[in-house]
Amino acid sequence: MIGLGIIITIYALLAAVSVVLFGTVVTRDLQMLQQNSYRNERYSRWITTSGDTLSPRRLLNAALFILMISMFAQSIFVVGIVLAIMAIECVVIMTRKSKKPLVFTKRVWRLFASVNLLTWLVAALAAIFYSSADSIGILHTFALVMMLATALSSAITLGVNWLLKPVEKAINNRYIDDARRILAQMPGMTVVGITGSYGKTSTKHYLYRILSEKYSVLMTPGSFNTPMGVVRTVREMLQPYNNLFIVEMGAKNIGDIREICDIVHPQYGIVTAVGEQHLESFKTIENVQRTKFELIDALPADGFGVLNNDFPYVANRPVKNVEVKRYTVKPADGSDYHAEDVTYSARGTSFKVVGEGKSIELTTRLVGECNISNLIAAVIMAMRLGVPDSKIQYAVSKIEQVEHRLNVKRTPAGITIIDDAFNSNPDGSRMALDVLAGMTGGKRVVITPGMIELGSKQEHYNELFGEHIAETCDVAIIVGEYNREAITTGIKRKQPKALAVHTVATFADAQKTLLSIARPGDTVLYENDLPDTFK
Repeated sequence: MIGLGIIITIYALLAAVSVVLFGTVVTRDLQMLQQNSYRNERYSRWITTSGDTLSPRRLLNAALFILMISMFAQSIFVVGIVLAIMAIECVVIMTRKSKKPLVFTKRVWRLFASVNLLTWLVAALAAIFYSSADSIGILHTFALVMMLATALSSAITLGVNWLLKPVEKAINNRYIDDARRILAQMPGMTVVGITGSYGKTSTKHYLYRILSEKYSVLMTPGSFNTPMGVVRTVREMLQPYNNLFIVEMGAKNIGDIREICDIVHPQYGIVTAVGEQHLESFKTIENVQRTKFELIDALPADGFGVLNNDFPYVANRPVKNVEVKRYTVKPADGSDYHAEDVTYSARGTSFKVVGEGKSIELTTRLVGECNISNLIAAVIMAMRLGVPDSKIQYAVSKIEQVEHRLNVKRTPAGITIIDDAFNSNPDGSRMALDVLAGMTGGKRVVITPGMIELGSKQEHYNELFGEHIAETCDVAIIVGEYNREAITTGIKRKQPKALAVHTVATFADAQKTLLSIARPGDTVLYENDLPDTFK
């Protein structure tokens, strides 16, 4: 016979573990909400498309709740089993590694505290008013409500995020006003905005390195390319001695770039590309074009823009409000600048930037047509801002490769790694495969889960991606199931005789496969790495 004290202790542990489990599950929910920019419509879409509502974890928590309201809950042994399962689930969630862990910002803490406190309050009130007066009944009812909340945590997180929206807007407006005040106190500050469907981060780094030869430059770090990321950069990193600010401007919705421009008021702007990316939110490439050109439209009459005419939806967009220079990698009608005498070697690339009667010879450690394109944009802007040719040449020769963006490394085992794992897209993936195709010392291996956020065209572009893999590679390792069928369909369409195709579940499995086949002289391209929202 189990004593009353032991029974109460078990129910108290059940209540305590239910609180901990709810907190760990909410942490996971907030991680996904953060990766969806705290936007309920995007988070809701992720919940629907990912199948999270019917995931094994959600179903397990629902099953435990049902078990605890059934007749079997009268057995203390059943309660003990439920307690053990919940404790194990806590450990599993807490120890699971993520590609992009939750960043505990002040906003996350506000959400986390609000979700938990609200749920605890509801559970406590239910325990007091809807249970028997004895301790076991109160603890049982409290645990039941917490278990139900755990199964419904994503809906609770959505609701609390909606409730806090006015609070967050007021807080953000205060931060935005403070950033505007700081910038207003620096009237001599030159602001250069950079946007594009892809290439903007690399172009930002290249321009920063070149302009640093003449100016005291600050650039937005990492992927701080949202309005609040830019505001944080201004408030926390801008120094009185900085006289040039490079602002990367990202967007997933119409108006996003205009919002950033209203904060920093750029005088100069670069559009690196307009392509079919983030079509899940933009829907059409015309909307992408409209959004990217919000930067150019925001420039003052005496400003200056640099546009990449290699993209049709840049080339066909007239600009009348400000002076612009257009560029292409190869000579083309309507282009003011282009590259000539491009030569690749083991040490990198040499080429000339030619335009408007001017020519500047450059050497760089970078490889790939996309990097040449990004460098041309940076060079045109640097020349406009008065950086001497000699300093441009020196800076370009010292530019380091940007991590995860066509970054070339050689391992001690003699294997060349091309790391292009960040945010792949149709044009970028094609260029990366072309770089891989030029590596002829051994097997050419691509490891990829395919491309995402392409809306209704995702299957089409992943099939084309598969076709290009068939034309350029010797080994393809396709990761995960998300784009597997589309990529393999494209590969089969070309019917490559020499291409070995491996399908694996995870990147860890891909690494095991690679270790079994890689030999000195081989080249491995990592093309894209899906975030946690697409696991």
